[in-house]
Amino acid sequence: MELLCLEMDTIIRARPDPNLLCDDRILQNLLTIEERFLPQYSYFKGVQKDIQPFMRRMVATWMLEVCEEQKCEEEVFPLAMNYLDRFLAVVPTKKCNLQLLGAVCMFLASKLKETRPLTAEKLCIYTDNSIRPQELLEWELVVLGKLKWNLAAVTPNDFIEHIVRRLPLPEDKLALIRKHVQTFIALCATGRTP
Repeated sequence: MELLCLEMDTIIRARPDPNLLCDDRILQNLLTIEERFLPQYSYFKGVQKDIQPFMRRMVATWMLEVCEEQKCEEEVFPLAMNYLDRFLAVVPTKKCNLQLLGAVCMFLASKLKETRPLTAEKLCIYTDNSIRPQELLEWELVVLGKLKWNLAAVTPNDFIEHIVRRLPLPEDKLALIRKHVQTFIALCATGRTP
């Protein structure tokens, strides 16, 4: 008996479930749960002494560029930024560790959202080898601990389909509108304005 492997390099994603998208309770639950995953105040005023807003913007821009170059799923970058902000809201961090933290957050988000997650080695290459894979793996445990292993955060991307389905939009424009919304979400997450 001969077995043939018919797998291809393309990834087939499940389609959104219309039963879930049309249920108002799902949207209400997302709005309620979202509150749990947002820092309650500006961590630059209290927790962070070494890191300034422009530094966060720089690491966020770098993270977005890595995600784009690696063709990550659209959910990876906003989720990684959620982890970064939640960590910075509770742990005073030195500026020399900010890129390491960003790499760890991308590493975790890609594990949760990607079919083929980013590797520690690849992320270290993107830091110009300023960090080692072992450092990244050690910090992964630190970040997981501080986030209490609660990684299934609600991000703006979770709302896109729920909102788009409720708007009177022409079917042929939906893909373009989704793309614009995702771009806007990425710009907001980096702290840049369009």
